[in-house]
Amino acid sequence: MQTNFTGEQLQDPAIRTADGILRACVHCGFCTATCPTFVLLGDERDSPRGRIYLIKDMLEKDRPATAADALHIDRCLSCLACMTTCPSGVHYMHLVDHARAHIARTYRRPPADRLLRTVLAKVLPYPRRFGLALRLARLGRPLAGVLKARGGRVRPRLADPNRSDNENLPMKGVTAPSAVNEARTTAPRADTLARLGAMLELAPARLPSRRQRPRPATFAAPQRGMRVALLTGCAQSVLAPSINEATVRLLNRAGVDVVLPRGEGCCGALVHHMGLEADAHAAAKANIVAWLGEAERGLDAIVVTASGCGTTIKDYGFMLREDAAWAERAARVSELAKDVTEVLAGLDLGPPARRTDAVVAYHSACSMQHGQQIRREPKALLTAAGFAVKDVPEGHLCCGSAGTYNIMQPGIAARLKTRKLANIALTGADIIATGNIGCITQLAGERPVVHTVELLDWAYGGPAPAGVADQLQGADGLAVIKPA
Repeated sequence: MQTNFTGEQLQDPAIRTADGILRACVHCGFCTATCPTFVLLGDERDSPRGRIYLIKDMLEKDRPATAADALHIDRCLSCLACMTTCPSGVHYMHLVDHARAHIARTYRRPPADRLLRTVLAKVLPYPRRFGLALRLARLGRPLAGVLKARGGRVRPRLADPNRSDNENLPMKGVTAPSAVNEARTTAPRADTLARLGAMLELAPARLPSRRQRPRPATFAAPQRGMRVALLTGCAQSVLAPSINEATVRLLNRAGVDVVLPRGEGCCGALVHHMGLEADAHAAAKANIVAWLGEAERGLDAIVVTASGCGTTIKDYGFMLREDAAWAERAARVSELAKDVTEVLAGLDLGPPARRTDAVVAYHSACSMQHGQQIRREPKALLTAAGFAVKDVPEGHLCCGSAGTYNIMQPGIAARLKTRKLANIALTGADIIATGNIGCITQLAGERPVVHTVELLDWAYGGPAPAGVADQLQGADGLAVIKPA
């Protein structure tokens, strides 16, 4: 793609980076086939290629973002499926992150939108505030359906006469579920009431008990082999503390000491994807100090159990590349960061303690398969633990969670969820396993959804994850415990 930035503009390191990314794009359109919003809506502006043109125009002209720019950039899930598909290596993630920061600086959103974004940025990254907000949300859950319905009004998009074969219409004779084989439609409304309804609907009916652990805290293995820091996280620590508890048990059994560093907090992903660069960098720096403080005492890895967080932490080196005081330290943290399945894949877990007939559909979170390019390890670990693992059709498409996307774009997110669940149903699986708390929250309901590490912990001797004890029973009605 030809660009026309001035020499003065190219003095800005961020613009130089954007220029290189834009020039890599050859307009091939391969990305449109794997972009969830284009698949649903059929609007070029809601495809990676279309958004690249919007971003190019906005940055080249050095103009404030418009409402149209914000609309179509906001509809991007940052699922990064386009990066997996792109034959030219266009680093769309860094480009859209830059665009979001530009929008945050130059576009004044409507008051209700600004207020909701501020609330999300000031509540979700802080476990105590988030826990309190969820408890209050339970009072309003009966209103969720009424409010959210306002965001679900769609109409079929008329076939464009400039397109051949009426591609916006469903395909005849295809046996895929109707949620998969449907006409493209205009984007559902995303007004304030619909967003509030989505927030209430996502709030769990009750929260699991959460123990406050002192920091620093170390969980020592009987025979030490490695020493790792574990990201406690923000939302996950409130919604599903059992994930990290299972991780500690599993790692300890494998001879790994696990430490919870003092001063660690939210990874910064949530505010980063809102374009709030200063807030994201502050969160990153606090974590860098905490983790490198532990690294002085020896640290083999920073273990992350939420793949959305992992994608951001592995990008700290890029985020702080122009900050002379932090660039080297940020790069070191990015190198140390590992998804829990990457670490487990390098350990000898021994033979599983139990076996089961349960069939598991592995839902690979976008941040796992596209953001971190981790595809083999989770499925291999589950298979080695004795589970029958099924791939999900259209596994490359997002489930609609995407951080706060299922709040800010509830109509699109709901359609992606319905499509994903329809594809999962085709596998006939008893349980859904995934590696990201956002996906767990989004897909909960029709069948149990648990973190991959919780199933592994059970297979190697830990307790059954909440809500799946029945599914984990063996053919004789009980999970079979192998003799030592």
